[in-house]
Amino acid sequence: MTKAATRRKALMYTHPECGYCSILKEEFERDGIAYDEIDVSKQPEKWAEVQKLTGGDKITPVTLMPDGTVRIGVNGIGCAF
Repeated sequence: MTKAATRRKALMYTHPECGYCSILKEEFERDGIAYDEIDVSKQPEKWAEVQKLTGGDKITPVTLMPDGTVRIGVNGIGCAF
C-alpha cells in the first residue's frame, strides 16, 4: 500500500456568509500557512467534496491539510448550510 501524495498547500472550502471562514483565513495568513481556496457559493458542485470529507455535512470551513488530515471548522465550530 502506498501513501497518497501530499499537497504542497492546504485546500480550504469556504462560503462568504461564514464568519469562521474569515477567521481561519486570517489565522493561516498570520501563521504563514499556504492554502488554495474553493468558494462553494461560486462552485456549488464542490459541496459533494465537502460532504465526502465531513461524513455528509454541508459545513464550512473545511480544510484538507498538506499531510492529508481534515480540519472541520475553527476549533470544531463552523457554519452549517
